[in-house]
Amino acid sequence: MTLHAPVSAPTPLGFDRPAADVRVVAAMSGGVDSSVVAAMLARDGYDVVGVTLQLYDHGAALAKKGACCAGRDIHDARRVAEAMGFPHYVLDYESRFREAVIDDFADSYLAGATPIPCVRCNERVKFRDLLETARELDADCLATGHYVQRIEGPGGPELHRGADPARDQSYFLFATTREQLDYLRFPLGGFGSKARTRALAAEFGLGVADKPDSQDICFVPNGDYASVIEKLRPGAAEPGEIVHLDGRVLGEHAGLLRFTVGQRRGLGVATGEPLHVIRLDPETRRVIVGPREALGIRRIPLKEVNWLGDEAMEAAPEGGWEIEARVRSTRPPAPARLRPLPGGGVEVELAAAEQGVAPGQACVFYATEGTRVLGGGWIARG
Repeated sequence: MTLHAPVSAPTPLGFDRPAADVRVVAAMSGGVDSSVVAAMLARDGYDVVGVTLQLYDHGAALAKKGACCAGRDIHDARRVAEAMGFPHYVLDYESRFREAVIDDFADSYLAGATPIPCVRCNERVKFRDLLETARELDADCLATGHYVQRIEGPGGPELHRGADPARDQSYFLFATTREQLDYLRFPLGGFGSKARTRALAAEFGLGVADKPDSQDICFVPNGDYASVIEKLRPGAAEPGEIVHLDGRVLGEHAGLLRFTVGQRRGLGVATGEPLHVIRLDPETRRVIVGPREALGIRRIPLKEVNWLGDEAMEAAPEGGWEIEARVRSTRPPAPARLRPLPGGGVEVELAAAEQGVAPGQACVFYATEGTRVLGGGWIARG
């Protein structure tokens, strides 16, 4: 394939040998980002092997737009590989994906949490199972289209936010371990805008150059979480009471899975005052509601913490680490302190209260200066 002058310089992956001697497995979802990564690496002479994961029964999703990993996406990834002249494989990860991501998603909702399946997919499928497959293929690294940066620091590779704040995906990759980071590469992390990625796709003549970004969770059509969970766990959505913080029973609901912390619309009760979901109680199946100001939280208990700092978590100074914390992907990091607790727990204390902090969501740690990601954990029930 003959190209004009490239829009970007060659892509260094940090190996001290010719590109032709470096085998790279490129994770290809069929979208423009991962397609451009694979094409860039092929252009630069790397020994590229494209891999697309079939994560669920894509036959039912053929007519669904805006979701990754569906049948159309597999077709698009294959066409990119053909155009750029490297091999492409489709791996059936359906059973792994269901066990590691979909079942966790359903069970978390039924337990009154608000899960983030995209983080679990990265943690348990892409950066664990796919990474192991890449090693079995004798690849030197696994490259993805995520907008994060891997920067060599004094203590080894560090995870950093993407150069484009609007595209940064570090919130969804907080569970990436040091060992995984050593093997991973993110060629788009230094790009200043998505426009540059699309310009490259057009330069390569890729049919996905104008393909819309995925918006929905791939196995949740139209964002209808409740219907998906009801299919996965028939009869699990038990009714319960909607209770005001002051103890008043305001009505009944048809299942906790229809509510999330912070929710205002669709509560099914009218009291003349604006109410929000303050918390969900899976033991009593109660939805606790109250005024917006009751949503404010400063102390956040965490579980399954992944720490990427240079010093051991146990070596925290008195009072804890001074960090910036992000409790939702759509919110900017805010000043906070990270403290290890006796018995192995970890707590984040925010300098100012945040609203809508929900169990099951992620709290991601950032350095107070620069772009470094220091890890993160899952928000536990207080």
